This record gives sequence, structure tokens and C-alpha cells, in this order.
Amino acid sequence: MRKVGRTYRNFFAAFLLLFFVFVAGAARAREEKIILRVGHFPNVTHAQAVIAHGLSRDGRGWFERRLGPNVEVQWYVFNAGPSAMEAIFAKSIDITYVGPNPAINAHLKSRGEEIRIVAGACSGGAALVVQPDGRIKTDADFKGKRIGTPQFGNTQDVAARAWLRSKGLRVTMSGGDAFVLPTANPDQLALFRKGDLDAVWTVEPWVTRLALEAKGQVYLEESSLWPETKGRYVTTHLASSARFLKERPELLRKWIAAQVELTAWIHAHTGEAKGILNDEIRAETTRALPPETLEGAWKRLELTDDPVRASLLKSAEDAHRIGFLREKPDLSRIYDLRLLSEVLREKNLPEIP
Repeated sequence: MRKVGRTYRNFFAAFLLLFFVFVAGAARAREEKIILRVGHFPNVTHAQAVIAHGLSRDGRGWFERRLGPNVEVQWYVFNAGPSAMEAIFAKSIDITYVGPNPAINAHLKSRGEEIRIVAGACSGGAALVVQPDGRIKTDADFKGKRIGTPQFGNTQDVAARAWLRSKGLRVTMSGGDAFVLPTANPDQLALFRKGDLDAVWTVEPWVTRLALEAKGQVYLEESSLWPETKGRYVTTHLASSARFLKERPELLRKWIAAQVELTAWIHAHTGEAKGILNDEIRAETTRALPPETLEGAWKRLELTDDPVRASLLKSAEDAHRIGFLREKPDLSRIYDLRLLSEVLREKNLPEIP
């Protein structure tokens, strides 16, 4: 009996040991659960993020499958770049897809301590659209005209003002030889239809909508202004908080690697990708893009992991020259492409110069 009792006690002790090891392991797993908070806009120029968000919503998470079981991706949808940047400052999100000028402004606002661009996402998509009635036929015809842009100081607003100045027109913040009128995209379309705007400098899908719904004519493709980058210029890139880059470099590296794979998948499966994109745009805005609008917008965009940094640096110079930035911007720390370079090297893809 003593032997049986001793065996029982040994078995019970072993059971307790295994039980506590299991409980401790489960608790540790719960403690190691990582929540990654990601921002984007409900726009075709943020295609990788919108498509990935759609796959997450459908239970087929692209990033989730590549980041590991302990990582939960939480998506946050913004309608303006400054809001996304403020969310990074408030530590409400970790990374976000955003345009160049909001990233520049936020980086300078933090005196270079915050905001790191870690990868590209989209190039192109912007154009100058004019009324179809012939009121603008040459560059000189822009004198005295009203040109709409999406937002005061945003990427297209800076581009429009810089281009008008390059044509010899005096453009101030509130007037001059030509009048630049920052107006929300939906309002631009309505005003353009009524003839109250003579031209609009905007980005997809609004370029295509102006052409299809208001018979606007594309006067200038912004790509023509970038010979030094062979027509490429940054529209959207992936920006990280400096804190997240420092504390979770391996997780960010996995995200960038997954994005590179997603960009390649989109190029190889364009039809399916556009379907997922439009379904998610509908989920986020209650309205999908008409097929002809999506097709037109898609042709003007290039999804790329290259941040096309030369275009951002020139955009910052333009913003300084026309008075949006008081001091010459120091952007020496805004890019950190080390992780992207590692990923591209690992995948035997061309590195970013």
C-alpha cells in the first residue's frame, strides 16, 4: 500500500507541475499578444492597405498570416493626412499610409524626432483638369482663373502653386494673378460642374470623376513634371512612429516584407485585387467606385514599394519656396529604409537607390 500511495503522490505531483507549466505558458502567451495599429485612407491611392483591410474583414488577413499568431492588426481609417499624423503623435496608431506633405509637416513639427518613412506604396495619380469649353488653352490662360485643390497645403495644393509660379504667375496664399482655392474633393466636382472652378489640380479617383462626370479635360499630367524620376513621384508611402521603429523593428520588417509580397500579388492578380479594393471602399464609405472610374484611376497609378524620395525632397523645397515652410526643411532623418533594403535584398529584388 505504501508503494501505491507513493506512486500516486508522484503522479499527482507531476500532474500539478505540468498544470502549472501549462498555465504559466498560457499566461505568457497572453502577455506577449501584440496589437499593431495601422492607419490608411479609403482611397485607391492607398490600395495595399485598403485591400489588406478588406481581406482582414473577410477573415483572410494578408498581414495577419505573415506576422504570426500573437499579432493582432487593428485598422484605422482616416480622411486626411494631418489626422493620421496626429494619431501617431498621440500614440493611437503605430504606422500609417499617408501622403508626402503631411509626413513632411509632422516630421518638421517634431523637429525630426518623429515620423520615419520606411517604404513606398503608390506613385502617380495627380493631374490638372480644365473646363471643356476652351476657356483655358495655354499656360497664359490661367491668369485670372480659379483653380481648385483638395486641401490647403496638401501635396496637390503645393504642386499647383509651384507650377503656376513657374509659369510666371504671381500666386499668394489668398490671391494673385491666379486664384488657388483649396476645396474638398466632392465640393470641387460640384463647383466644376457649375463652372465656378476653371480648373482643378487633384488626385485619383477625382481626376477620372471630373473627366467622366463633368467632361473635364486633362490639361497636364503631373508625371510630365518629373523627368528626373522618369515621371514617378510619391503619392502614398508607409510612415512609422520613431518609437515603433525603435521598439519593434522585427515586427515592422515583417510588415514591410508582407507589403512587398502584397504589391507583387496585386500586380499579378489585378482583377481580383480591384474587386477586393472596391468592396472595401464600399464598406468604409458606403459607396463603391463605378467600374469605369476605378479603371480610369487605376491606369494613372503605380503601386510600388519605392518611396521615390527625390520627389518628396523636391516637394518640400517647393513648399519652402512658396511660403508654406518658413525655414528650409531639414529632412535628413525622415527616411529610414534599412528594413526595406534588407527585405528587398532577401527577396533578390532591386534595392532602392
